[in-house]
Amino acid sequence: MHGKRILLIVGGGIAAYKACELIRLIRKAGGEVTCVLTEGGAKFITAMTLAALSENPVHTTLWDLKNEAEMGHIQLSRAADLVVVCPATADLLARMAAGIADDLAATLLLATDKRVLALPSMNVRMWQHAATQRNVATLRSDGVTVMEPDEGAMACGEYGLGRLPEPEAVLAAIGAMLGEPGRLAGRHVLVTAGPTHEPIDPVRYIANRSSGRQGYAIAAAAAKQGARVTLVSGPVALDAPKGVDVVAVETARQMAAAVTAALPADVAVMVAAVADWRMDKVSPQKRKKVDGLEIDNLLLVQNPDILAGLAVSAARPALLIGFAAETEDVLAHAAAKRLRKGADWIIANDVSGDVMGGSRNTVHICRESGVESLPEMDKDAVAAALVDRIADALR
Repeated sequence: MHGKRILLIVGGGIAAYKACELIRLIRKAGGEVTCVLTEGGAKFITAMTLAALSENPVHTTLWDLKNEAEMGHIQLSRAADLVVVCPATADLLARMAAGIADDLAATLLLATDKRVLALPSMNVRMWQHAATQRNVATLRSDGVTVMEPDEGAMACGEYGLGRLPEPEAVLAAIGAMLGEPGRLAGRHVLVTAGPTHEPIDPVRYIANRSSGRQGYAIAAAAAKQGARVTLVSGPVALDAPKGVDVVAVETARQMAAAVTAALPADVAVMVAAVADWRMDKVSPQKRKKVDGLEIDNLLLVQNPDILAGLAVSAARPALLIGFAAETEDVLAHAAAKRLRKGADWIIANDVSGDVMGGSRNTVHICRESGVESLPEMDKDAVAAALVDRIADALR
């Protein structure tokens, strides 16, 4: 993103504050940001804040005599490599779709000849309303990229689709739209995801509640950053991420074999919730209760430890990352697991709630140097944040 110029239009919604973090991420990636602050946006954030973060003047009005004497709205719209609307409120999306040019932001959007990325943010019912969906369809048919909003709790107290996409996910979308090769171009990233199913008989199996969503999101985020990605997946009900090679497995031993076959890799992210135990002998026929299906009569043996095995492998990846799903003393258990397994990082999370099947996650990155705790985010945003830090570590 070095040298790329982003024109950032800040709309009038509570999510305007996230524009600040987006500016920081764009600049960290080497991009330049010029901000346009709408009248509504100024109710939530100041021009001084945006100017300080972007280190560029902030434009607020169409009626600036000096700028408009030089047709400033035309110059701003044409000088950018990409126009980003953050947040794109229901009102702003409607005016964009109708081609209305009643303020500086709307005029810029009508005058630009560059690609436009809109980031919706609004109440769930406003997002689902037929008028908004009609406007979004019109904009997409006109060539505007409209990101899907995230699902979650909103400032209004309701829950559903309508949250602004997290800045890390937006940054990845910006890079893709600018045709950036990606920060992981030329790298091979190996990801494991989902549960393993350890059969008891042809009908029953031992498993856990892992949905695979976080691992799939990490695989997708790494692919968006230009990596060649191999995703070794246990049984899940998810579509394969775009641009990712998926190897489907069922048991822990199959997953271990698939991981070994996928090496060498620059990075291994072991997200899968691998079953610790399997049956010593799998019954060829369905076991009946009278045969002693009670747990006391199930003879179990330990499965291979895929993460620990990778740590001592001759083909050990340059960066080895494990996950720790805990229900108590999360950070203490994660720190101990990192040392015990020989991993570079352990990503710890508390799964005592609905995390394993839900759409959001709160993770802690445990490294030798200390712990970095990320705020609760959509799992796609967690993935983008982790992949960004992986790219930093490989520089």
